[in-house]
Amino acid sequence: MKISALIVDDEQPARDELVFLLKGIPDIEVVGQGKNGVEAVNLIRELTPQVVFLDVQMPGLDGFGVIKKLLEKKVPLPFLVFATAYDQYAVQAFEVNAIDYLLKPIARSRLEKAIARVRRGLESVEPTRQKLERLVQLVEERPVPQASKLRVKSGGRLVLVNSDDIIYASIEEGVITIVSRDLEGQSNFRTVEDLQSNLDPNTFWRVHRSYLVNTNRIKEVVPWFKGSYQLKMDDRKQTEIPVSRAQTRRLRELFKL
Repeated sequence: MKISALIVDDEQPARDELVFLLKGIPDIEVVGQGKNGVEAVNLIRELTPQVVFLDVQMPGLDGFGVIKKLLEKKVPLPFLVFATAYDQYAVQAFEVNAIDYLLKPIARSRLEKAIARVRRGLESVEPTRQKLERLVQLVEERPVPQASKLRVKSGGRLVLVNSDDIIYASIEEGVITIVSRDLEGQSNFRTVEDLQSNLDPNTFWRVHRSYLVNTNRIKEVVPWFKGSYQLKMDDRKQTEIPVSRAQTRRLRELFKL
């Protein structure tokens, strides 16, 4: 009896490598692949795989967001094996009852151990409603990962930038630009909301519908007209960013104006 598996990762080489490794395990059948969280939710509903190898950090809907969506839609949860390049997610993965956690690059021996856990899980009793309710709570309460690296396309290169080094991000005509001290380039996130959800909410502030700023990189608060303000940022151009009227109160509280 083969175990049906789904692979979800936003990077094609990572999916290809996992497919290759799984082909060496006789009782595993890969029934599908997805490249983002939205596809993951749809494929899990359509294919009902027994185990999903799920990347944690993906543009838009991340791995933990996939779980939340499935629970909201009352879709039966498969066994989850998280796979990511960042070990900072390990504790969170086990908190949401993932059956295992794989750190990239994935070693064959480690993958085989994860499959063994899946086999044992399939032989055990189904989770109770109480466990599912606790899972929902844990997903809702999960902390935002700190100091994550974001991919920025700049000058034909794909650069990994520490979130702490980001000065601000802006969006224009659907394209998000990220600015740090050393570079300026395009983000792979599609919306400012998606980008913001991957950053520390105590550090990054949506001061305007088109701007997200690192509060630690504000150089000066500049009074503007009719009681409004602009923020002069600590980038090379000393960019001035408008603060929306809706955010003016928070600005005054933050800087005791």
